Amino acid sequence: MQQQGSFALDEKSFIKGTHIVTIFHNESNLYSVVRIRVEETNEAYNEEEVVVTGYFPRMHEQETYVFYGSFKEHPRFGRQYVADYFRKDVPHTKEGVIHYLSSDLFKGIGKKTAEAIVEALGEQAISVILADPDALSKVPKLSKAKAKELYETLKAHQGLEQIMIALSRLGFGPQLSMKIYQVYQDMTLDVIQKNPYQLVEDVEGIGFVRADELGHQLGISGRHPDRIRAACLYVLENDCLQEGHVYLTKAQLLVKVKELLEAKRDEAVPEENIVHVLLMLTEEGKLMNEDDKYYIPSLYFAEKGIVTNVKRLLQQTVTSFPESEFLLALGELEERLSVQYAPRQKEAIQQALSSPLFILTGGPGTGKTTVIKGIVEIFAELHGLSLDVNRYNKDNPFPIILVAPTGRAAKRMGEATGLPAVTIHRLLGYNAAEGFTHDEDAPIQGKLLIVDEMSMVDTWLLNQLLKSLPDGMQVIFVGDEDQLPSVGPGQVLKDLLKTNVIPTVRLTDVYRQAEGSSIIELAHHMKNGQLPPDWAAPKADRSFIRCHAGQVVDVVRQIADNAWKKGYSVKDIQVLAPMYRGPAGIDRLNEALQELFNPKTEKKRELSVGDTVYRIGDKVLQLVNQPEQNVFNGDIGEVVAIFYAKENVEEQDLVVVSFDGNEVTYTRQDLTQITHAYCCSVHKSQGSEFPIVILPVVKSYYRMLRRNLLYTAVTRSKKFLVLCGEEEAFKMGVARYDDSVRQTTLAEKLIQAVQPFEEGELPLDDANIGMENVSPYDFMSEGIG
Repeated sequence: MQQQGSFALDEKSFIKGTHIVTIFHNESNLYSVVRIRVEETNEAYNEEEVVVTGYFPRMHEQETYVFYGSFKEHPRFGRQYVADYFRKDVPHTKEGVIHYLSSDLFKGIGKKTAEAIVEALGEQAISVILADPDALSKVPKLSKAKAKELYETLKAHQGLEQIMIALSRLGFGPQLSMKIYQVYQDMTLDVIQKNPYQLVEDVEGIGFVRADELGHQLGISGRHPDRIRAACLYVLENDCLQEGHVYLTKAQLLVKVKELLEAKRDEAVPEENIVHVLLMLTEEGKLMNEDDKYYIPSLYFAEKGIVTNVKRLLQQTVTSFPESEFLLALGELEERLSVQYAPRQKEAIQQALSSPLFILTGGPGTGKTTVIKGIVEIFAELHGLSLDVNRYNKDNPFPIILVAPTGRAAKRMGEATGLPAVTIHRLLGYNAAEGFTHDEDAPIQGKLLIVDEMSMVDTWLLNQLLKSLPDGMQVIFVGDEDQLPSVGPGQVLKDLLKTNVIPTVRLTDVYRQAEGSSIIELAHHMKNGQLPPDWAAPKADRSFIRCHAGQVVDVVRQIADNAWKKGYSVKDIQVLAPMYRGPAGIDRLNEALQELFNPKTEKKRELSVGDTVYRIGDKVLQLVNQPEQNVFNGDIGEVVAIFYAKENVEEQDLVVVSFDGNEVTYTRQDLTQITHAYCCSVHKSQGSEFPIVILPVVKSYYRMLRRNLLYTAVTRSKKFLVLCGEEEAFKMGVARYDDSVRQTTLAEKLIQAVQPFEEGELPLDDANIGMENVSPYDFMSEGIG
């Protein structure tokens, strides 16, 4: 092995070596771990072999590569070379090029042909061919077919390396570079040189600002249509995903796009230029424009799809039963369950059973779960259905379907009813690679569908669910309209309630309060923007501890420690906070609580990923849906095993998490899918309940403090609620209504579509009644034609 040899390279750190073995290779993102035999380097490295990590395709044994990057110290595996980019080492001597071209890599090219190529094109033959494939026409007796195959093979083996180097020089990291390459393949550099703003449309993870930096480097003017186009698409999509809007008005879009375009450049962009681009985008179908409201096409058609299917469901006829039969079934149920339904609850059950589509809404403690159980039991009784799941099979599926947006909400629903409940994604057969299995062409099977926690369902998901329902299925939506809206775009529960076209019962009487729950009392005051006079006074089930932002971590730790010492498990104790960053943020709280509940010991296995350490026994939160593993966004589990790379056949670190007995294995690269869950965001807690909730509220959370957020957090508490922080911050949050109103058109579209039908006008579907045998020709004059 040589050091500081004659290899002509720039000053960047490099290692040149021969590939020995691939330790790990991920085909989806091309992340690889390889071992190479070192031939040359400008690093102070004296070993014969080295482990190299980075993003590159599967490498060929005994071939030589040059890696550019730097050494990093892995906490377990020691020194590794992390490559930013790489290239295959191309021979530059006459003999080397002849040997390379006559190798098994190039079919049909023997030594004589290779010699002829070098004779015609010189020692730089490989670079010449890659730059101009027509150069091979200068080689005597080389057929066009062989020339084409030679060029394609060279391009396949050299193109990616060149693209990765070029992308690195443009400032892209290896992971993002590989993502760009996977979209455009060999056309990558052509696309970037021609229109870097195309990346905003095609590559996830690249926003307008990053593409604009490239555009500026390439000399693209501030008024260029491609730049304006990217800004329009970016602003609209970003507002929908970040703010929950379904559309932006033309005026809003013009202002935001103009601000974005002029923020980084001195050049002013005339409004008429933006208007022209918006027109072009609309004509292409990249944006939808209706009444000067601009939509992402998927959201525009999702709203229309919801309207179509709500109307379809409302027009269905439902099997009716005599009231005497209903009352008899209700009486038997009350006797069997030893419960007494209140008049409003009875009304809700009866109306749900007699409506094709029904909404049940109400705050905590109003008996929504009790009503759901009553609906299920009486529906089965009146329709002669067994609730014994063992009597059903694949060909005869269980007729009552219970779903919720998250795994924990579905689990709660199942526990309350004693029946199977799943997530909406699982019901619809969602697969990350292929999307949803069920749609209008492949509907689900069943007679009754109940969807809980409807406030969490976004526009896209509701559209997918509704179009997957068969004719004849009764549907019931259950939710609390005062909770936080969905993370995704829209506010479907609020919009559906606003229309007044769907039969609805609002439960307002609080029954759990009779059991002495001051938490429920507090929540109902908060709904109205008020606080009871004694809200900060200690109660049997809640308390308030005064502290400032700098004390929050210590105070929360003490509260959690006291609860733990009283016999509550880590699962029982849930800390909720609205923000990740800052001295009282989720990240800092998780660090402190991990140190309390699961500290480092010599015998306890752990795995470091950046600044995060996972240990056996850690409480963790799933961040993305993984239906194939039956684990979903918001599920909370426990790390039950850690296996190091040298201990398993996959030769990589593995973390095993148990979600209520369902064990899921994560590689190091998969660990972005989970995070610690000792403290989690209020959004992630939706659909869950915990015996003890600890909720810090301080003024440094100001940006996030809203009534619906605090209301959602408080209502997660089942037995005990401990508030801590600043009284003024809590009062301010409760008084502050969520002024970031989401812009949707679902309600008005649904009213327009359903009201004429309700008012007795002839539905469009029936407009041709009595005219089945009439054709357009019957209206023509006899003499025409």
